[in-house]
Amino acid sequence: MKRVAILQSSYIPWKGYFAIIGLVDEFILYDDAQYTRRAWRNRNLIMSDRGPTWLTIPLLLKGRPSQRIREAEIADRRWASRHWGTIQTLYGRTPHFRDLAPTLERIYELASAERLLTRVNELFLQSICELLEITTKITRSTDYELRGDRTERLIGICQQAGSTEYLCGPRARAYLDDQKFRDKGISVHWMDYSGFPEYTQRYAPPFVHEVTILDLLLNEGIKGARRYMRAAVENCEETVFALSRSALRFGAPLPEEATRDQVV
Repeated sequence: MKRVAILQSSYIPWKGYFAIIGLVDEFILYDDAQYTRRAWRNRNLIMSDRGPTWLTIPLLLKGRPSQRIREAEIADRRWASRHWGTIQTLYGRTPHFRDLAPTLERIYELASAERLLTRVNELFLQSICELLEITTKITRSTDYELRGDRTERLIGICQQAGSTEYLCGPRARAYLDDQKFRDKGISVHWMDYSGFPEYTQRYAPPFVHEVTILDLLLNEGIKGARRYMRAAVENCEETVFALSRSALRFGAPLPEEATRDQVV
């Protein structure tokens, strides 16, 4: 049995995105899809004293109406320093900012040298998975041969990856023909985000779930975020797959003590 998920990349996505990664054996970035404006590809939400606010990477869009996500170029290399400055201002007083600041600043320094949005998104994705000890293999749709319409492409990727189970977000119900997957021997499962608890969030109430996972990391710390995500994924494992918790794709369990430790 092999389980995969196929999603478009997002800029420092929310915790639900990482829960999906933690639930599968292989996570495939589908950046062959067309870039769409006002989505999550080049922006995400952080908390402020005025509520959720956007961090947006500027892109070269004029004259490129049908470009793919993997082709989207960054318009201004100064975006990284600006974003890091905003995070310092809004999260500088969170409990774990000092512990995480060197790591995050280094990621932003590396990201500032990238020309393509997809490389920036993958850099943050891989780096945060390492922090959370999520060990899922991450690949790209460009690693596979793509044929047919949207559903046929997804089925083809699953077949080439050797997958027997496909996990997708709940919004995909609007367009995905899951019978076509079943006809090919691939079972489709729908992600359920309803079990995510609140945590101590700066600027709350009201608590906002739909913010970047940096919010969880800076408020709860590395070990606190690992525990939170492990518990959330265990809950999803039971509700979405009804399988043993031993199938989780995480590193070794953390000790029970010290939920608020420094980065190690």
